[in-house]
Amino acid sequence: MAEAGAGFLEQLKSCIVWSWTYLWTVWFFLVLFLVYILRVPLRINDNLSTVSMFLNTLTPKFYVALTGTSSLISGLILIFEWWYFRKYGTSFIEQVSVSHLRPLLGGVDNNSSNNSNSSNGDSDSNRQSVSECKVWRNPLNLFRGAEYNRYTWVTGREPLTYYDMNLSAQDHQTFFTCDSDHLRPADAIMQKAWRERNPQARISAAHEALEINECATAYILLAEEEATTIAEAEKLFKQALKAGDGCYRRSQQLQHHGSQYEAQHRRDTNVLVYIKRRLAMCARRLGRTREAVKMMRDLMKEFPLLSMFNIHENLLEALLELQAYADVQAVLAKYDDISLPKSATICYTAALLKARAVSDKFSPEAASRRGLSTAEMNAVEAIHRAVEFNPHVPKYLLEMKSLILPPEHILKRGDSEAIAYAFFHLAHWKRVEGALNLLHCTWEGIPQHFVCPLELCYGESGKHPPLQFVASADTDLREPPILHFPHHPPSLLCQPLMDRKKA
Repeated sequence: MAEAGAGFLEQLKSCIVWSWTYLWTVWFFLVLFLVYILRVPLRINDNLSTVSMFLNTLTPKFYVALTGTSSLISGLILIFEWWYFRKYGTSFIEQVSVSHLRPLLGGVDNNSSNNSNSSNGDSDSNRQSVSECKVWRNPLNLFRGAEYNRYTWVTGREPLTYYDMNLSAQDHQTFFTCDSDHLRPADAIMQKAWRERNPQARISAAHEALEINECATAYILLAEEEATTIAEAEKLFKQALKAGDGCYRRSQQLQHHGSQYEAQHRRDTNVLVYIKRRLAMCARRLGRTREAVKMMRDLMKEFPLLSMFNIHENLLEALLELQAYADVQAVLAKYDDISLPKSATICYTAALLKARAVSDKFSPEAASRRGLSTAEMNAVEAIHRAVEFNPHVPKYLLEMKSLILPPEHILKRGDSEAIAYAFFHLAHWKRVEGALNLLHCTWEGIPQHFVCPLELCYGESGKHPPLQFVASADTDLREPPILHFPHHPPSLLCQPLMDRKKA
């Protein structure tokens, strides 16, 4: 009965939203008709007379004060909007409209996701789990022709799995095609090209499309798969930018003329964002890191709502290369939020910044004597948070496992994400003196039988207990002392430790 009632309410709500969207004129005349019918019970004429008499008694001072007050409020809103846009790269009013008002007006389809009988907390945790555990496109993926194919030339083996390339083909069809492609010969050829499994067939189709017209997606395919160097790929992406920018401007003017034009504009937007992002990555590969940072910042300001490409992770890596740690902290302040999907890049970069403040002077022996300082406790807790999110990363950062070429798609909190992160960020950890040593102490320094479940470590209060540093008396000096973070072990494990320390 509950499910039937919820389904009926959802259907009624969708009908009302549809009628308000497409039959607004009927609703307007219906309201006017009701006002006319109820004019006598509501005493509309008397109320209008009272209002007109009140307005006639107002002096010019009232209108001056009203105009000044409205101007002041408008100025404050404008200043707040300017500050919010400078800090977060998006409009506050637009963000509120898209995030909160649009679902209420029927802009988001909430269908079967709300049919379960679980509580709101369970639903939120399920959504967070799905956002963290699903397969994502690697934001730092390499170029197939200029980088992945080098491995094939040397070893004769394919660097990517069939499953990975199949996911990429699905992404290309989603981002670079639309339903109206059959109306344009070049786009129709590229629509078939993205479905081809043979790389040579895809490249031939791209050349065929360019013979017909300047096709941005054809240049993208050639830059990704045919170009053998980053410089060649950058040249092709610049040609793609010229063609894609023209298509984007034309479709932008026609996007409100129908659903077909709206879908075409959405496709052109995805194409333009992809081209600019890959151009920034080309600049980063060729050593023009400051230029790459500027391009990424401009792209994030121009398209603040397109978070599917995770451009901020490219920006973080480039800023770390420039050692602009203050700018890195500013980016983390925006994206390291509990309401946003986490990633290894976000968690481990935050840990690196905390470790950087104490790692150069950190000594396990000194910490065992005096205890951990506040900054060291924060660094250890940040590393624990990162390891808890993805425990596979430390083995690659500490070079206990060999690195391979990162895939084009990663599984959040999985080994593939650890490979993709360490492939690009290992150099940044090595650049910070003592950071890897602190990571080694806080990760490998705890034996597995001393690591307790989180629900046991929190206790009844649910708060974080203070950090504790324990060094056993017979610990080999080559091995790091034991860092317990950020929780005390259960009492049954603490007692043997303390007895062993006294002995």
